[in-house]
Amino acid sequence: MKGHIRKNSNGSWQIQIYTGQVKDGKRQRIFETVRGRKSDAQNKCNELLVELQKGNYASVGRLTLAEHLQQWLDAYVKTNCSSRTLEGYQSIIDHHLIPELGNIQLKYLRPQAIQGYYTKACQKLSPLSVHHHHRVLSQALKYAVRQGFLSRNPAEMVDPPSPRNNPMRTLTATEVEALLTSVKDSCYYPVIYMALSTGLRQAELLGLRWRDVDLDMSSISVSQVLYISKGKVIFKEPKTAHSRRRVAMTPKLAIFLKAYREQREQYYIKLRKPLTLDSLVFTTIEDKPIDAHILSRAFSRLAQKAGLGHVRFHDLRHTFATLMFLHGAKPKVISEALGHASVGFTMDVYSHIIEGMQQDAMVLLDGVLPAAIDSNQNKINAKLTLIPTKMVLNN
Repeated sequence: MKGHIRKNSNGSWQIQIYTGQVKDGKRQRIFETVRGRKSDAQNKCNELLVELQKGNYASVGRLTLAEHLQQWLDAYVKTNCSSRTLEGYQSIIDHHLIPELGNIQLKYLRPQAIQGYYTKACQKLSPLSVHHHHRVLSQALKYAVRQGFLSRNPAEMVDPPSPRNNPMRTLTATEVEALLTSVKDSCYYPVIYMALSTGLRQAELLGLRWRDVDLDMSSISVSQVLYISKGKVIFKEPKTAHSRRRVAMTPKLAIFLKAYREQREQYYIKLRKPLTLDSLVFTTIEDKPIDAHILSRAFSRLAQKAGLGHVRFHDLRHTFATLMFLHGAKPKVISEALGHASVGFTMDVYSHIIEGMQQDAMVLLDGVLPAAIDSNQNKINAKLTLIPTKMVLNN
């Protein structure tokens, strides 16, 4: 196979490669257009020849990035990712990537265009948000490479913005007491108290059934999570094996849940329906699953009312872990309670807490080691030993 290059009137370069096949008496050719220098066209021609020889070439034609992104969602994401992941990717693609880059033909997508989009997006969005856009775009283009539409991923040649993680907000013991006192009459008090006492994720709390709560053994089994997407309630298994776990209760939580269950049983009698093992632990007044977005907004208002400023519901999980660390719980125990994949991950997330505990550790060490100063003479007890500068070996 040989490739030929000729210059078009608009300054671009046309690549023509004869594939060696004949159809209806006509020799089959591949045509590609390259913008830039002749050397760029020659490099592209060489790449196409290699792909043809390996049998990896697939004509991308006039396929736009918008069309490819939708094809990627339909062919790959829908079958390999969760519905929540699909919803998040679709939102990023529809509201950001397609409006800015969607009209570009896939074969003409260059790193410069992607970098320009990131620069523009960072003027309105946080670096973390734009970094999410980069991850979605890069995965979609990686799929295009596997399909033979692109020889390489242009997103890999771009420097995405570095995400700046916002420092987590954790509550002190005093703030926890203030919060619980402030929300004691709220219908969300039970789920807030449970979050502080267990460190469960929001979706794990909202998916809890009474069969998952063992009041005799004072333990909770995390076996499903709950999401509400576009008005549709979705129950799913936890994403990882580490997330499927059993969490011990504090004695106070066990006492609270026993009383709370009795209240729920009385409430269900008024609703003229039985409270079963499959009934959700936390529901709305109408006995419907709680929407996580509604809970998050309601909690934000409650925290403001309690004088705590901006606190997210997820920060209750961080508060649980922080209080556990500060009161001497072992990292492995905390990691298992949180459902983390490893103790190392837990230590990385809460490294700032561990650093702050060094002073307390030094106080404990100070109580173990003997003093180096004689309390009576205020002199160092240890004797200095002179070390000779030369060692003489006796033969």
